Amino acid sequence: MSIKALIFDVDGTIADTEETHRQAFNLAFLEHELHWDWSRSEYAELLRTSGGKERLAVYIDSLAAARQEKARLKGMVQLIHGTKTRIYGELIADGRAPLRPGVARLIGEARAAGVRLGIASTTTSANVSALIGAQFGAEAWNWFEALACGDVVSHKKPAPDIYVRVLGMLRLPAQACVAFEDSVNGLKSAKAAGLYTVVTPTQWSMGQDFGGADLVLQGLGDADAPLDAGGAKFAGGPYLTLERLEQLHAAAMRPAAA
Repeated sequence: MSIKALIFDVDGTIADTEETHRQAFNLAFLEHELHWDWSRSEYAELLRTSGGKERLAVYIDSLAAARQEKARLKGMVQLIHGTKTRIYGELIADGRAPLRPGVARLIGEARAAGVRLGIASTTTSANVSALIGAQFGAEAWNWFEALACGDVVSHKKPAPDIYVRVLGMLRLPAQACVAFEDSVNGLKSAKAAGLYTVVTPTQWSMGQDFGGADLVLQGLGDADAPLDAGGAKFAGGPYLTLERLEQLHAAAMRPAAA
């Protein structure tokens, strides 16, 4: 098998978590007595910036406030984000943000075939831990041999740092791995690291330019959530299997090996 590892982004890719993140941010604002309320459309724009703390800083910069007030608010970013992370974990533990169709199935196929697993996410390790534990169980943490989150790299997506780190942890070349993403920043990051990249957009990223992706599907598909006709055509059936992914990956790698 030419594929040795599957590397997953988390937010939007493993689960459509962005609405839960938005709610957690707004609840954190209330807790800190900040009169901010991020609407869905506003949050969709803010998602163009990778990383929650970075998103807060960009938002503060956009406020019609005096320079001293902006500096004060930026000094609170770490505290606000910490509150938001706690609230997010509580919401996830309550069953918010279920896995996207096909994710559990494909991970199961990979484990059965001896294909290794990694995570490359701009969110914090606490957020990843909350989601993986809630959806797969505590033991699932050991399924992922390489875990790199946004709090361990200097430059977040679209920089390739996070993927370079995961590849180093796996000790595998990019050509032997497949990345799964949902956003243009994630796609740029994975491609800059040399990875074959599958993009499954969500409602938050649907309008972004995924022209550089190797494969774009509305999801991975499942028996009870099959892909539409266009997606099934590229996936080779109602859902993307590891076998079909291997065929697509091998075909894409042939020119580079010649």
